[in-house]
Amino acid sequence: MRNIRLIILILIFSTIPLAYVYGRSIWVPVYQQIAGKRSVDDVVKIYGAEAEERLKPYFDKAGVSYPPSKITLLAIKSEKKLELWSNVGEVPKFIRSYPIKAASGVLGPKIREGDKQVPEGIYELDYLNPNSSYHLSMKLNYPNAFDRKYASVEGRDQPGTNIFIHGKSVSIGCLAMGDDTIEELFVLVTDIGRANVKVAIAPNDPRMVDLRNDTGKEWVSSLYKEITKFFGRYTNDV
Repeated sequence: MRNIRLIILILIFSTIPLAYVYGRSIWVPVYQQIAGKRSVDDVVKIYGAEAEERLKPYFDKAGVSYPPSKITLLAIKSEKKLELWSNVGEVPKFIRSYPIKAASGVLGPKIREGDKQVPEGIYELDYLNPNSSYHLSMKLNYPNAFDRKYASVEGRDQPGTNIFIHGKSVSIGCLAMGDDTIEELFVLVTDIGRANVKVAIAPNDPRMVDLRNDTGKEWVSSLYKEITKFFGRYTNDV
């Protein structure tokens, strides 16, 4: 009996860290209902000064004033890297890169709800979430018009949704960036407005290698041409 109790205690305490990490979507909303939710302004008051202090040296080095007028985020799935770019006039300037802490799935576009794929394409931001289960988050407008078009052509009525760039280091189809990084990006987007942000996600870096369509779907070749063209604008100073 004593051994059984010991085993039960070990199992309970060993599952607590897993529940903390992977059960955040369950327990964090409950905690927020008790502790109260934050606004975007609350987040900026808490993290804004330190986030801007960390960001500004990179902008200074690139010769870009802060806050910039617009930014582009380039995500490369195979390298687990997110590049931050801005502009001086019409000239794109590389600001810095961030490691992607987690991105589930494999190379290739997202097809349906529940496939755990990080989508590939060119996106905008729908909104900022100051009460994310993963610290802070920014929602992509997946599925965009391109995604919806080819989902309809193929008869896929559930291409998926709720794709975010967020904190922590757990991903189910999202880009998990860690807390410090999402604080910087969240504050930066708040400073410039989400309408001034573009996000492009590629399987590999199309500036270095040709994107291969191994899916057998012709529309993926069209998608990869768009992604390649978009990435091709961002070649200075990397």
